Amino acid sequence: FVEIKHSMMRKTIARRLTESKQTVPHFYLRASCRIDALLAARKSINVEGQEKISVNDLVIRAIAMALIEVPQANVVWDEKAMRQYSHVDIAVAVATPRGLITPVVREVDTKTIRQIAAEVKDLAARGRDGKLKPEEYQGGSTSVSKLGIYGVEEFAAIINPPQSTIFAVGAGME
Repeated sequence: FVEIKHSMMRKTIARRLTESKQTVPHFYLRASCRIDALLAARKSINVEGQEKISVNDLVIRAIAMALIEVPQANVVWDEKAMRQYSHVDIAVAVATPRGLITPVVREVDTKTIRQIAAEVKDLAARGRDGKLKPEEYQGGSTSVSKLGIYGVEEFAAIINPPQSTIFAVGAGME
């Protein structure tokens, strides 16, 4: 075998996820969604010839709107109280050679779909290159993790404390 030393990033990820599973009450909800209208909307938006938006960009926007509609879910845990936010900051899971990083798109609920797409693209690229500032990957009231692009239909993501929710997005199936 070849021994590969753990990076500080991987050690931190392992510690935090283990802590989350041990100390944060987890319960899982599963829903299947018909996304025909979403795909048609994406196709229509992308016809305009500007920078293309992804299904993930639309999912991020939908999560923000859902959390505005149900503000009790737009919270983070603090030892003294839950903090309920008036805006939605969403951390987006990005795989890098060094491990998983979750840059945060701030105030998603106030942005257009094109602004979200541009910001996600920029944060993900800089995350993969190791060029994010700490304030760009800390915080957020929820996370979204997508494995559907790898053909994974369903998975159970682990909450990133102090966040109270995470959305695990699997593959779209015809």
